[in-house]
Amino acid sequence: MKKCGLPLLLLASLPCLGQLSRPTVYLEPQNGFETYLAAAIAKKGVPIDVVTDQAKATYVLKSAPIEIKQESTGGKIARCLFAYCAGIEDKGNVSVQLIETSSTKMLWAYSVNKQRGGSKNEQSMAEAVAKHFKEFLEKK
Repeated sequence: MKKCGLPLLLLASLPCLGQLSRPTVYLEPQNGFETYLAAAIAKKGVPIDVVTDQAKATYVLKSAPIEIKQESTGGKIARCLFAYCAGIEDKGNVSVQLIETSSTKMLWAYSVNKQRGGSKNEQSMAEAVAKHFKEFLEKK
């Protein structure tokens, strides 16, 4: 019975070994945008584990401050009167860099511009970053 228990224990631990081989990423804090990034990474199924300790990370994902360009109320009204109302929502952009912690080498960078109103900007931008981050990791 004891001889049978050890192979079963080893077999049961095999799925854990697959999880250990995944790279890890630390999301550098950026006024709450890192929370949107973590959620987007999970939602898009990016093959990486997010860690909260930078010392245990394979990579660091740094993001520049998010820039939101808000359309003024007067500008919105004027554009609707003399042109068309499409495209008068707030615009946002953000850039990210993936840094390898062992060498401080920048491996990947991405910039996204989104035109959506309100808080949808940050979520939409984070999901775009996660989508392209996943494509980068799968090609690597």
